[in-house]
Amino acid sequence: MAYHPFRHLGLKILSIALAGAIWLTVGDQRAIERTMRVPLEYHNLPARLELMASPPDTVEVRLRGPSGTIGRLLPGEVVAVLDLTSARPGTRLFHLLADEVRVPYGVGVSQVIPAAVPLTFELSAKRAVPIVPVVDGEPAPGYRIGRILASPEQVTVIGPSSHVAGVANATTEPVSVANATATVIDRVVVGVANELVRLEQPQSATVSVEIVPVAEDKRLEQVPVAPRGLAEGRSATLDPASLVVVLRGPRARLTPITTASAYVDLTGMAPGRYSLPVKVDPMADVQVAAIQPATVAVRVK
Repeated sequence: MAYHPFRHLGLKILSIALAGAIWLTVGDQRAIERTMRVPLEYHNLPARLELMASPPDTVEVRLRGPSGTIGRLLPGEVVAVLDLTSARPGTRLFHLLADEVRVPYGVGVSQVIPAAVPLTFELSAKRAVPIVPVVDGEPAPGYRIGRILASPEQVTVIGPSSHVAGVANATTEPVSVANATATVIDRVVVGVANELVRLEQPQSATVSVEIVPVAEDKRLEQVPVAPRGLAEGRSATLDPASLVVVLRGPRARLTPITTASAYVDLTGMAPGRYSLPVKVDPMADVQVAAIQPATVAVRVK
């Protein structure tokens, strides 16, 4: 049978193309080395132990393998793992072993840098501490911050014993009272400033910030003093007959007040001369800060 070089030409071209692709693929699989910075995970920390300071969270590893595989590595595909099963209180040196680095199939680890890391451990402790809310801003003019309450009032923290002992309180996210004229209530997250100490469990608190009017003083001049309780048929003279009364309270309550009811109690007083204290009738939300003079001379006839 005669040979026909162009018989099955399509299959021949396809075969050549496949052979070329295989050759390129195989040719691209030359072994190379590459250094990567990868995450360092800590496993099997014994109960009741705390890892101190800020241990390294990444290390460098030198990888070897086919160039195609190495070139396609993605973050997270290579992870160094440190087994803390043997940890105990104090400073210990842990070796970073090549066979404890997780890598994809076909990739090897030739070196880990650093080869060992020093880690310090301390016994764990926990205790309850009060929650101290953080307040941000200032109330509206004429108002001030009163009582600040948190519910719950305390939270349990946990961490290295030496650090837990130094935690005086937990704090909250700031509660804004900017331009407030009434009590502010907010639900906020609780936390601890010390980075080595944490809450035993995530916690929020309801914070109540009381906003109260600022107490001001108002001076009333020439307030007349009246006798009360004088027996029938008797008369009395007072010296001085008027005086100064200083009132204290919220501005809105003090503004309309122009005078006060000042008096001396003469109940059961026989004729004679007396030095008696001056009293002022009570007023809602207002206190008597001062009476000048506090006593007057009284003559009963």
